[in-house]
Amino acid sequence: MEQQHNNPFLQKHYDTLFDTAPFQEILFEDYEEAMLEGMRRDDLDTERITSNPDTPTFENTIIPKGDHTLDRVTSVFFNLLNAHTNDAMDSLAQKMQPLLVEHANKALMNKDLWNRIQAVKANPGHDLDAEEQRLMDKVYEGFVRSGALLDDDIKRELGELKKQLGQLSLQFSQNELKETNNFQLHITEESQLEGLPESRREAAAQEAKDQNLTGWLFTLHQPSYGPFVTYVKDRELRRQMYMARNTLCCKDNEYNNLPIVPQIINLRRRIANLLGRKTFADYVLEKRMAENIDRVNRLLNDLLEAYLPVARKEIEEIAEYARQYEGSDFTLMPWDLAYYSHKLKEERYNIDPELLRPYFQLDRVKEGIFGLATRLYDITFDKRTDIQVYHPDVEVFEVKDTDGSLLGILYTDFHPRSSKQSGAWMTTYKEQCIDPDEGNLRPHASITMNFTKPTQDKPALLTLGEIETFLHEFGHALHALFSQVRFESLSCTNVSWDFVELPSQFMENYATEPEFLNSFAQHYETKAPIPAEYIERVQQSRRFMAGYNCLRQVSLGLLDMAYYTLTEDLQEDVFSFERHAMKPATILPVIEGTCMSTQFGHIMNGGYAAGYYSYKWAEVLDADAFDYFRQKGIFNRDIARRFREEILARGNTRPAMELYRKFRGQEPTIDALLQRDGIK
Repeated sequence: MEQQHNNPFLQKHYDTLFDTAPFQEILFEDYEEAMLEGMRRDDLDTERITSNPDTPTFENTIIPKGDHTLDRVTSVFFNLLNAHTNDAMDSLAQKMQPLLVEHANKALMNKDLWNRIQAVKANPGHDLDAEEQRLMDKVYEGFVRSGALLDDDIKRELGELKKQLGQLSLQFSQNELKETNNFQLHITEESQLEGLPESRREAAAQEAKDQNLTGWLFTLHQPSYGPFVTYVKDRELRRQMYMARNTLCCKDNEYNNLPIVPQIINLRRRIANLLGRKTFADYVLEKRMAENIDRVNRLLNDLLEAYLPVARKEIEEIAEYARQYEGSDFTLMPWDLAYYSHKLKEERYNIDPELLRPYFQLDRVKEGIFGLATRLYDITFDKRTDIQVYHPDVEVFEVKDTDGSLLGILYTDFHPRSSKQSGAWMTTYKEQCIDPDEGNLRPHASITMNFTKPTQDKPALLTLGEIETFLHEFGHALHALFSQVRFESLSCTNVSWDFVELPSQFMENYATEPEFLNSFAQHYETKAPIPAEYIERVQQSRRFMAGYNCLRQVSLGLLDMAYYTLTEDLQEDVFSFERHAMKPATILPVIEGTCMSTQFGHIMNGGYAAGYYSYKWAEVLDADAFDYFRQKGIFNRDIARRFREEILARGNTRPAMELYRKFRGQEPTIDALLQRDGIK
């Protein structure tokens, strides 16, 4: 007799070690069933609160005590939608997205619930401590910012706009993934690969073999695309790859995001207008460290003024260098930049990413990065093979605190595949909180990346850039794992977007520190340590292209702010609007038919709309913070303890700048960033 299947999401706890997600027990049909049931249970919880005859208090109205079914199923479903999706998952997401948005809006627009919240705001029933007051304020503001004060007709209009926005954002993301996967460059003549290192040829040959092809196969995933445009001598092939990557979703086909971009921009502006704000950026920045448009523009303009002369000089140096090979009438094009900047860097500093790659075996890099956390914070990572995963590539670690207690669970997912979005990110399957009955519930964090895959002959060997990415996402994970907050909505990385990148970008600073590299970097075959001269060359070259790289981020920040400071509907052609917005930070020729907006997921379907400046804002913070460490010792445990206690453990229990001042003793300045980049 066949055993009856019980939907794991509908149980109070998973029947698994550490209550981890039972990936291997989940059936596809469990998702929809659990989402529908979770919404029903949420409605019952809301009804229990609003029908309570007792006087509204903080305890009976604000503190979340309800069912967590919906949170659990959506955390798994939408994480896998990015990390390991398929056509059925994509279709279900399109079906459920509007229902989920409508459900969230219904709770936020519930008059009876809002009346109770207002009553508690006026009289909470007892003196609130600082964290309780923070939660009270966030809940109250959340309802106001979602339209609780609006007339019913406007509320309904707002709900409809949010539903449309959710569907369009999802479609944007799915188009980007599908067209990325749709491109392949199949090469059968090895002579066309001149310049490409042997390790990259092997990876491309393996990619072809996996698809029953001869020769070499290249894709738009970063471990394939990046080395191709950096090393391949054939300029026409570099151009083909560049054009494929930079024309994603802006062609007349089924993956075209050109008509979606204006709709997303205009919907967000209309939502902001209904909520009484002139622009979407005005709405967003009210609750960020930056606070207003003027401060964001001042940051971008200050960076532009400081870095633009340096970037122009860098590009002219590369163009002049390229003319030595190509002739005096050569014009440097975007598909030439990676190739010739790499050649110049190699000549100037005698350093090449491929020279370092044999010393950066992934397993050793993991040991080094985990070891860095152990050295700073005295925490440990134990690999577990008895915790379920969603793909064979995924590994799981039990993270233990100084006293051996459980700090949290960490999943790692390193390699690209067709079911995974490009890029790198950290997410959580469970966030930390203190439950009155179950105590301190520890988080389950996951870091997902797209690193160079192993081949039949070689293990996964990383570049220094990939190590920086690993450190970045690991910094986010530490932010989640160290959380010591009472309320889940204030815990982990639930902080303002222009503060959330501080812990991640701070960790990147260690990537070029000799003492850190020496802790793990050894040749994967000979076991010889990385030569000291290699590290010296890395440090000497770290400021190479600092001006241009900063300008690239500034250009994206300018585009983001241009879209989300619009006071009228976007009617201009997306191509021309983008070029005008990015022009102050654009140095290289703009190529007809290329478009960033149609693949700019951060600001179209991610959390960075009117917030892409956050990377540079947080870079000011991370440079200032690491400068403080450098003054005291980059492995100083006392400073690390303060960073953990005042920044990483606090979540959103205090305003971000207050947390930073408590750690640093002062507000940050741009000086440390300029000094680090050699601008000052």
